[in-house]
Amino acid sequence: MPAPHAPADATEYAAPLVRGEPVEVADRVYVIPDQRVPLVPNIGIVVGDRAALVIDTGAGPGNGAHVREVARELADGLPLYLALTQLDPGHGFGAQAFKGHATIVYSEAQRDRSRHHAPAYITTFRGMGRAVAGQLDGMELVEPDVTYQDEYEIDLGGVRAVLRQWGPAHTADDQTVLIDRRVLFAGDLLQDRMFPILPYFPPFDTHFDGDRWIEALDELIALDIETVVPGHGDITGTQHMREVREYLSHVHEKTASARARGVPFDTAVEGIEKHALARWPDWEVPGWITYAAFAYYHDGGGVRRTGAQERQDEAGQ
Repeated sequence: MPAPHAPADATEYAAPLVRGEPVEVADRVYVIPDQRVPLVPNIGIVVGDRAALVIDTGAGPGNGAHVREVARELADGLPLYLALTQLDPGHGFGAQAFKGHATIVYSEAQRDRSRHHAPAYITTFRGMGRAVAGQLDGMELVEPDVTYQDEYEIDLGGVRAVLRQWGPAHTADDQTVLIDRRVLFAGDLLQDRMFPILPYFPPFDTHFDGDRWIEALDELIALDIETVVPGHGDITGTQHMREVREYLSHVHEKTASARARGVPFDTAVEGIEKHALARWPDWEVPGWITYAAFAYYHDGGGVRRTGAQERQDEAGQ
């Protein structure tokens, strides 16, 4: 069976504009809420004594410039850092607005994704309608000022931010940002009251690793962080991470069982959808259930691939 089409409830989008006032969710930690607008992430701004950190930019240079100015006002002249929870158009393709105005920090996986996969993502987002495509007008990819491999710490002065690379999990370059072990920016490893997206769209994108996603959630749950900022949706806590883990485990186990018994995908997905809709009736975008089932059914837990392996594939080696 070919990859399923995008869910009917996720194909038409309003302009993904980052708007609204920043909300202080913890001492010196602010969030510009996504207001549950599709393709708009929760934006983080963390202010220390010596510097401030911006987490995600929104889609395109206009959103990036808006976030930069909000951060400048909160930082009151302090130097800025920029980090991204993942390098895709919705979360990070406004980074150009920070070039020369902030120290841009990418994981090596994010740098590789920018260099080798970003053009395909731009094409995909431009196909989501005029309102989305317009936000990417004039967009340029930028190189980071700093890269790291596994973990990177930024001392903002009285506030410590720890950036950690998890991918491939939800995607190749998932990154979390932990502030003083009290606030976690989880990126799209966690979305509040939404069915998780497993972006397995062969041959365009197969960089997810569902097993690693579950492992990452286990480690993050163990931190027992009180305030968790998901990539999209309302501020939440550890319990919702447990819910997302339960969902991914359910899909994984049911698809593995069906595949082992030779049950066709179309038959297997009916039972998976029925259970998921009954168990999580208030979650949005139920069309993503089929994507998750398709990903686990056809690719197991996901294939873990390094940036070097991907570059070899692209070179035909």
